[in-house]
Amino acid sequence: MNPDTREKLMGVSVATLCSALYKRGLKNQTIQDVRPVRPKGRNMVGPAFTLRYMPAREDRNPMSVFRDPKHPQRHAIETCPEGSVLVMDSRKDPRAASAGDILITRLMVRGGAGVVTDGGFRDAMTIGELDIPAYHNRPSSPTNLTLHEAIDINVPIGCGDVAVFPGDIMVGDDDSVIVIPKEIADEIADEAVEMTAYEDFVTERVKAGQTIIGLYPATDESNLALFAEWRNQNGR
Repeated sequence: MNPDTREKLMGVSVATLCSALYKRGLKNQTIQDVRPVRPKGRNMVGPAFTLRYMPAREDRNPMSVFRDPKHPQRHAIETCPEGSVLVMDSRKDPRAASAGDILITRLMVRGGAGVVTDGGFRDAMTIGELDIPAYHNRPSSPTNLTLHEAIDINVPIGCGDVAVFPGDIMVGDDDSVIVIPKEIADEIADEAVEMTAYEDFVTERVKAGQTIIGLYPATDESNLALFAEWRNQNGR
């Protein structure tokens, strides 16, 4: 992805991105029921590389399938491009794990920018200690084979009721994860930076005792003049 866009998205919140996307009619881009395994205090940003699970069937999913070097779960970990976010469609079912700490450690060492599942992780406490940002529904111990079969790599998926296409830009903060269509990622990043500057100005004014009426949103033109002065003073 555009390095400048990546840098801009590292400094904006998912909430602000929601508003920017909503202005363009995109109302359902925040992945539902997914949260950080452990907050990192920094954003996760990268293009989506996807893995799709389907319901498991006992005759297809004995433990021996993991011996196959092309097993989709293992293959996804070994082929996810550096700087990308592995996004898994686990059918919104955290009863069986999408992956565990060894696989996520391997993804991190290979340069993955993050990992997201609408299911669960086993060894979640250990994953939380890793440097890689990781998001899931909740901890889960059973292997994915008990309920989920990894079936497709880098295809359109649904994750937490949101459509995710390969290459879409994923942004996660300490609250949640959002999906930005790759075609508009640059303009959304630009707008979010502008929105964040104004929101920081507003927060400062509100803490100083100013009313939000006319300030948020800026329906009083005098506030825009004050904002311009604030930006100049703060290099924003």
